[in-house]
Amino acid sequence: MEYRLESGRLSDYLQESRYVDYHHPAIQQEAGLLFAGCTNDLEKILAAFTFVRDELPHSGDIHSSRVTRTASEALRFREGICYAKSMLLAALLRSAGIPVGFCYQRLARHRPEGGYCIHALNAVYIAERDHWTRVDARGNTGRKNAQFFPDDPCREQVAVPVHPEQGEIDYPTIYVEPLKCTTDVLEQNDDCREMLAKHLPSRL
Repeated sequence: MEYRLESGRLSDYLQESRYVDYHHPAIQQEAGLLFAGCTNDLEKILAAFTFVRDELPHSGDIHSSRVTRTASEALRFREGICYAKSMLLAALLRSAGIPVGFCYQRLARHRPEGGYCIHALNAVYIAERDHWTRVDARGNTGRKNAQFFPDDPCREQVAVPVHPEQGEIDYPTIYVEPLKCTTDVLEQNDDCREMLAKHLPSRL
């Protein structure tokens, strides 16, 4: 898949924001622990990706009603949906000087409510290859098996490959910040279970 960069400046993919709040003391502390034994960027990407994927469950998987809205909230409460988990992965890696962006998929909802929902994941910049690679820290449950391969960092393995024949879409743009349609739904809802069932955006 060929990607489009929202910005041609790598520095934009390192910036801090309300949602990617990597100067928060808790994120700085966690990044220090995660990266203490790492010797290069690929090891840091793997450490952060594995931590967010495996140590913070997707709120829907644990039937939680909590809505986490920023990177630091996802870390504090140790949970989040894909929108918040992608913020945290971006925050951890940006704090280490590794450019990270946000990517999106339109996925079919194979549940009684049907329709589609927007799924968030990240793209990380692999400096030694001058290449962007998508990584999906949503959490591996069921048949989901997202991976990052430090020995083959251009290889992608996301949690949910799209099926265009079902109307699903891999959007090609790598955005600097989380899109407003995703942050709005977090800001406007207080019950995660209801949000997941009724209020997720269905298109960008």
